Amino acid sequence: MSDTETHPASVASPMSRAILAFMALPGLVAYAIPLVIARVTKPAGHFAFAGLLEIVLGSVVLLWCTREFHVSGHGTLAPWSPPMALARGGLYRWSRNPMYIGVLLIVIGWALGFNSGALWAYAGVLLVAFHLRVVFGEEPHLARAFGDEWKAYRKRVPRWIL
Repeated sequence: MSDTETHPASVASPMSRAILAFMALPGLVAYAIPLVIARVTKPAGHFAFAGLLEIVLGSVVLLWCTREFHVSGHGTLAPWSPPMALARGGLYRWSRNPMYIGVLLIVIGWALGFNSGALWAYAGVLLVAFHLRVVFGEEPHLARAFGDEWKAYRKRVPRWIL
């Protein structure tokens, strides 16, 4: 079996891999799951306009970060096609994890918009899960993959925003 038959993602264009990764990961976590939670829990009332601002802002942040991974990192946000270079531009100048911040903003927007306790709880679970993933998974991997470049970046840029 050839390499392309073994790894179908290797025959896809870089842009299609980026789109697939976006749909499979933050698309599911930030859009699909919250809408399922809202449908299942049937929050009272209509969607409040107040949540729309956070959803739009979070979506812009998420798309900007996805683009940064694709353009400067030469990869995607997915583990099966990670960036080959450390993303340090754009929003990554102010936070090492702006993509997670974008996802949380979107979920908070859904929680505000639907006035849903279940969505607030989901946002809280995501916050803890993202922090643990970053501290115990991503940061050790980045330290191994990028060495001194990672150490310098880590000293200069905060994990979150503060």
